[in-house]
Amino acid sequence: MFTRNLLRCAIAFTVAMPLYAHADSFNAKPGVWEITTTTLTNGMMIPAEALADMPPAQRAKLEKSMQARSGKPSTHVTKSCVTKADLDQDRVLKPDDEQNCKRNIVSKSASKIVYEETCVGGNAYKSTVKLESRTAESISANFDMVRDGGGGKIHVDIKGKWLGSSCAGIKGNS
Repeated sequence: MFTRNLLRCAIAFTVAMPLYAHADSFNAKPGVWEITTTTLTNGMMIPAEALADMPPAQRAKLEKSMQARSGKPSTHVTKSCVTKADLDQDRVLKPDDEQNCKRNIVSKSASKIVYEETCVGGNAYKSTVKLESRTAESISANFDMVRDGGGGKIHVDIKGKWLGSSCAGIKGNS
């Protein structure tokens, strides 16, 4: 009886584990993606220490420029290569400086990943990212980022569209 129950458990585990693993795979295709990023900044994005080291005229010019952009959305379109490894490691969206950043997955399913990201160094910040897969060829994300030491905040909305499986010619292929 014990052996029969153990065998049933083993079979159930063998059948269920691939289904569980598949459910945790993010539903997006590897390849080249067109990423449209809309950013909205508020506050001073430069750390106070960096501002203090600037000559007064340069600091005033920078502060005026930051105030002029504050509260106004800015949109950029780029192409990015996303590999199968990126998908398996929840790296669909990659920070510019991955070496200084740490991610903590809060929740994950085939259609949604929520994670907290903390980066240290010259561009230190904290954010909570919500990434969703509408289809295997369409993603969206949003996050709010708070810069350390500067008091500035950034809200980012991202829309991604899969363009094809080949990443040939895309800078930053991984």
